[in-house]
Amino acid sequence: MSAEQAQTDQAEQQVRHRRVFYIPGYDPIHPRRYRELYRKEGAEQARISGYTLSLSPAPRGRNYGWHVESTINGQSTQADIEVLVWSDIVRDSMDTSIPATYAQLIRTASEYIGSGALFRLMKLRKGPVIAALYPIGMLLLQLLLALLLAWSVLALANLLPPLGGVTPALGALIGVALAILLLRWFKKQDGKVFAYYLMHDYAYSAQHKGANPPELETRIAQFTDTIAEALQTDTDEVLIVGHSSGAHLAVSILADLIRQGRVPQGGPELAFLSLGQVVPMVSFLRNAFRLRADLAYLSAREALTWVDVTAPGDGCAFALCDPVGVSGVAPPDKRWPLVFSAQFTKSLSPARWKELRWRFFRLHFQYLCAFDAPLDYDYFQITAGPVPLATRYANRPPSASRIEHPVSKFTSQTP
Repeated sequence: MSAEQAQTDQAEQQVRHRRVFYIPGYDPIHPRRYRELYRKEGAEQARISGYTLSLSPAPRGRNYGWHVESTINGQSTQADIEVLVWSDIVRDSMDTSIPATYAQLIRTASEYIGSGALFRLMKLRKGPVIAALYPIGMLLLQLLLALLLAWSVLALANLLPPLGGVTPALGALIGVALAILLLRWFKKQDGKVFAYYLMHDYAYSAQHKGANPPELETRIAQFTDTIAEALQTDTDEVLIVGHSSGAHLAVSILADLIRQGRVPQGGPELAFLSLGQVVPMVSFLRNAFRLRADLAYLSAREALTWVDVTAPGDGCAFALCDPVGVSGVAPPDKRWPLVFSAQFTKSLSPARWKELRWRFFRLHFQYLCAFDAPLDYDYFQITAGPVPLATRYANRPPSASRIEHPVSKFTSQTP
């Protein structure tokens, strides 16, 4: 029996109905992907841990979602899960030409390197920094191969006698055309190598040096309204889950929600679960005033519970880096987040860990998946079980190896 199940046995059921709002990271895919992931992995976790979990369609609404019913240790709970979609914004930001992507590469590298942010990020975790450098290296390699192809065709045209009217000038044109075709072919293969995808991801945050683009601010306001409405309903807990880049969106949404006085006294419990966060990739940039202010504000609020879960095995996240502390904005009365590890190497069996260890993008989503040797982290019990986040981790100590000391060069919260 897991620690969470033992806790459930000892406590009176506190959650019979929960509203969950999932905020994905920088992802252009339709939100049905997350429903299918939840369905598949939830069934597997239920089988492993000995409880029941079932999904059904949610009533048609503004957001894509699904309904979940669970029975854990004899206690039945219902949850309505909605995805707060910004994939359309992501798709628009990715709709660029090959030359525009290389221009993004130059601007993004200049911002992270020129500001010193990249070198400070390397003091935290090497994994996400390598992930940030990977698209730069891969795109430059692709460009180099295309240029070598063009040069080879031109050199061949210069060395050989004209054949079939192929003069050096025509050879140069053919070489350039083949180079362009090769670059286009590389782009079509990006579903396997993710160079363009990751480049667009980092470029989106860097384009305004850490400030939110106008379209994202508009969407944040809409998400804030949606959650405020849920807090007025007859539910026991409103849980916000921010994964990857979605974590820093959730920080700003929740900060706005509380600042605006939209968390009712005596209403549902408000909880925030950040998973695999990459907050420093944004908060360390020079113009991330809004995010740094929101981090500082949210970290001292009594109106919510904030738990931050990462794992050193996830090379795409800033594992065990307190996003408030490392950003240099921790106030004297800081309460949150509670930072601890999902412990991939212990909560996955040796065989399963061996299978997933080098699948970096898959591991970045492991927080949303089943563990075959679960410890005290179970995404499905958190989102659909009878225990609220505050109670579940009330006595959970933070990981001793967490990083809290300030690292960012830029700590100002106002322009």
